[in-house]
Amino acid sequence: MNYHAFINGIEIVSMPMDLYYKPQGVIRGEEFVPVFVGQPTQIYIDYSMALEMVYRLNVGGSAIQAKEDTGMFRKWSEDRDYLLSGGFAPHDPPLKPKYTEIPNYTAPDAVYQSAISMGLDRTKNRQSNLAWGLLVDTGFNYLVRLHFCEIESKIHASGTREFYIYIDYQLAEERADVLLWTDDNDTPYYKDYVVMIKNKGNATHLLSIDLQSRLDADLIDAILNGVEVFKLSDSDNNLARANIAAPLLDQQQPTGAANESKSKKTTTLIAIGSVLGLLVVLTLVCCMVRCILKETKHYGSYHPLAKWWRWSRPDPYKRDFSRRTASSLPGELCRYFRLDEIKTATNNFNEDLIISVGGFGNVYKGLIEQGNMMVVIKRMKQESRQGALEFMTEIKMLSQLRHVHLVSLIGYCDDEGEMILVYEYMTNGTLRHHLYDTTHDPLTWKQRLQICIGAAHGLHYLHTCTKHPIIDRDIKTTNILLDEKWVSKVSDFGLSKMGFDNTAVSTLVKGTWGYLDPDYAKRQQLTEKSDVYSFGVVMFEVLCARKALNLKLEEEQRNLACWAKKCIDRGTISKIIDPYLMNKIVPKCLKVYMELAESCICDQGIQRPTMNDVMEKLEFALEL
Repeated sequence: MNYHAFINGIEIVSMPMDLYYKPQGVIRGEEFVPVFVGQPTQIYIDYSMALEMVYRLNVGGSAIQAKEDTGMFRKWSEDRDYLLSGGFAPHDPPLKPKYTEIPNYTAPDAVYQSAISMGLDRTKNRQSNLAWGLLVDTGFNYLVRLHFCEIESKIHASGTREFYIYIDYQLAEERADVLLWTDDNDTPYYKDYVVMIKNKGNATHLLSIDLQSRLDADLIDAILNGVEVFKLSDSDNNLARANIAAPLLDQQQPTGAANESKSKKTTTLIAIGSVLGLLVVLTLVCCMVRCILKETKHYGSYHPLAKWWRWSRPDPYKRDFSRRTASSLPGELCRYFRLDEIKTATNNFNEDLIISVGGFGNVYKGLIEQGNMMVVIKRMKQESRQGALEFMTEIKMLSQLRHVHLVSLIGYCDDEGEMILVYEYMTNGTLRHHLYDTTHDPLTWKQRLQICIGAAHGLHYLHTCTKHPIIDRDIKTTNILLDEKWVSKVSDFGLSKMGFDNTAVSTLVKGTWGYLDPDYAKRQQLTEKSDVYSFGVVMFEVLCARKALNLKLEEEQRNLACWAKKCIDRGTISKIIDPYLMNKIVPKCLKVYMELAESCICDQGIQRPTMNDVMEKLEFALEL
């Protein structure tokens, strides 16, 4: 059989030599040499290296056609499909960019006339970030070029808007300040970063770009105008992974590389033929497996060939999951772990590594990635039928939902009868363990407010992130976790249920006593307001440092929500507030907080605020 490679056309476009290339030893433009993120060495992109354009985004603006570019026929896409979390979109078409720092051919004017920033809400900005997720191949270095232009007139001095830049969750810029770089508004600038995306058995990886405001800046905000991402050829001048394609190398590549290419022609043709053959075989295998699976009533059935196909058995949630690294990023689907990997991570489920025990089963602390990454491993009791449903619900929810205030699901294991979930490790544990029955230092009132605000953001996201609201049904202080920076994240979505806009969902009553919405328990009609009730109980726990339900107390005081209502009515609420907080809360702040918490635990759901209202009033309380 003969194999052939073909090409339909070639276009050659004149390009300035220093637009993307900065060879070592260059003097002019040395400040634009890329930062090699996470690496101690410097990297130079010389003329022998091939660049494949992967993304070119006009951030906050519309698409820019090739004819509208600066003579190089580059197309710029909108960023909306890649924006994971964003805010305000300042736009100034009349602005005429002043190209005093970079050449005017770097990008079209329209790139610098639009942007994404975080907006004017300082309190909200403290808890959020700007984030984009871009799917790339593994095994290559990538050049990430970020375009900046300070287009807001209120920003007129260096130090006003400073922010962090993270590339692939690694710190790339500790103090980004556009006016420090440009000395003036309306002046375009760019910063280059190179990041290594290692191949750990995955074909693709979600490259993240995160901008986080610095809390010590005058304005809690960040801004970005444009993004370009290029794949850099490897040491063999190769750009191809699954689909072999010859890279278009720069015409000034070294003579040695040109001579070497002649000797590689035969090898390249063989490689192309091999890959085409392999694709045909894989297609046939996939069709065969699809037929096998079609015979079963559900994906968990044991077909005679199931054991042979065990390593990629397509259950309802895993079938769309590509094999991911443990450092799963927002927007990615999760990783499938084999049981032997889980046993290695937990030292064969060593009891010394158990950090909590719940209705689901034991929760372990573990290490993955050759011991370099701490994770939480939740192992379901094998005799629990209900646990199997919650297991699948949690995978489905967390693999599709990503937010700074939701705990990230790294992966799962469904192997040899085991059902195991693997999460990011939260250094400071649960909120409950910092409120009562603990040796930890008491949380300050400001910390408690910020934790409540973060959890409210997470719940608001659940209620609004999809066409129909996602109702958590199990909000409690043990399901609000705290990371090393005391950022709160909502966890445990095993009882979550999809709602239908503002209508109630008939369902069996589930939840935790003390947090359970009495209106839901009575009518068995579930709405987002059931989560609001549970959150109101959490707010009283935070204020009073008391359990939601304590059967050791006299009957009147056992249920915190009911007892708090009575104390408010009697004017004695101050008697049950955490003594540590006495005289440490501004009265106006306490009044707003108390009124909000009380409104959350109203008997009827219709009387309660939305999570958006809760979030905004908590932020107002923090300002007070």
